[in-house]
Amino acid sequence: MKRVLCLGAGLVARPYVEYLTKHGFHVIVASRTLHKAQRLISGCENAEAQQFDIEKDDDLLEELTKSVDLVCSLLPYTYHVKAAKVAIRHGKHFCTTSYISTEMMKLDESAKAAEVALLNECGVDPGIDHMSAKRIIDDIHRRDGRIVKFTSFTGGLPAPEANTNPWGYKLSWSPRGVLLAGRNDAHFLRDGKEVKIPGRELFASCEIMEIPGVGVFEGYPNRDSMSYIEIYGIPEVQTILRGTLRNVGWCSTLKSVVDLGLLGLEPQNLEGMTYREMMRRLVQSQDENVESAVARKLGIPEEDPIIKRLEWIGLFDDRPIPAGTGTYLDALCHLFEEKLQYEPNERDMIVMHHEFVADFGDHQERTTSTLVDYGIPGGDSSMSRTVALPVAIASRMILEGTVTLTGVLRPVMPELYNPILDELESLGIRFTERTEQI
Repeated sequence: MKRVLCLGAGLVARPYVEYLTKHGFHVIVASRTLHKAQRLISGCENAEAQQFDIEKDDDLLEELTKSVDLVCSLLPYTYHVKAAKVAIRHGKHFCTTSYISTEMMKLDESAKAAEVALLNECGVDPGIDHMSAKRIIDDIHRRDGRIVKFTSFTGGLPAPEANTNPWGYKLSWSPRGVLLAGRNDAHFLRDGKEVKIPGRELFASCEIMEIPGVGVFEGYPNRDSMSYIEIYGIPEVQTILRGTLRNVGWCSTLKSVVDLGLLGLEPQNLEGMTYREMMRRLVQSQDENVESAVARKLGIPEEDPIIKRLEWIGLFDDRPIPAGTGTYLDALCHLFEEKLQYEPNERDMIVMHHEFVADFGDHQERTTSTLVDYGIPGGDSSMSRTVALPVAIASRMILEGTVTLTGVLRPVMPELYNPILDELESLGIRFTERTEQI
């Protein structure tokens, strides 16, 4: 029986472990918190829990890696390269769902020399977005078409019936990750011209998007879209934009959060301070009515929904900021963690929407491809399934020898994306595609 080491027992690990154990593999779940790993493997045959701290247990990492055939890191991205280096040293394959970092890319030659795969970006976004887009792009190219326009937007959101708070959002992954994403610069191509948007202006650059059969959302650009011209093999493209979907109202609220300095990462002395006092400091006002001072700072009426959202989340509360909070962003994270949770049996939702315009010389075609997937009430979230299942399927393919690629990889080649997408469809994760001449 082949063996897999799963590093991490967080929100998305359960479907990974469950899929592989059901398909005859033994999985070791290694987590800093042993009881989380034990709880995660409950009901899974051929699984074991192991206490492990990636920051301290170097000898244990070596020992565990030697004992398995493949390592999957579901830890924060900062630890992937450390684990990947150990995997290469012992000739073991390695998978993760995170973006390929510069440091990871530097391992390409050594991975090829060791004849192992280092598969990255095999989750939902990045992951399913790459695979579903590349399958359509390759089909258009096979039919001698040229990609004129490609846009892709993804959002992890509450299902409509679970959209019950003023922010239109609930947490299906780390609140810190959600907020840090709002600091990223964006770089994309529109009508042949490069567009660069600094992180502080990101949320002022959203657009209203209607996705047929799903609803109306806000979409804003996500990081560096330009690199995907080469990754997807579309040098002819005139517009390429990858972005994030949120419910209406999110962008104006997060723009205000940015303008107030609440995403600041600079160390702050917040010891003994209340949230209301922190807001007074941020707007540099001694007014008794902090809400009015914040509204003036933002240039909006006090009755604006943005002020109501800031109030609802707890930023005007006379209660202490948790001890040990070191930055404004951390202070906001505490409130997100408390207020934006799913209730028992509530469903989350993943929405992914691609649009392509292709030129065939004598005509043009517009193709849309849309994924809408819901969590299972009382079971796995859609976020956990769509992140974990692609990398679980890829792990199975590598272990069974149907994938023989080596080096640092992302799933943009047919031998990866076709079987993974087909297997996902059999598990109920499927796209609806429509093509029309324009």
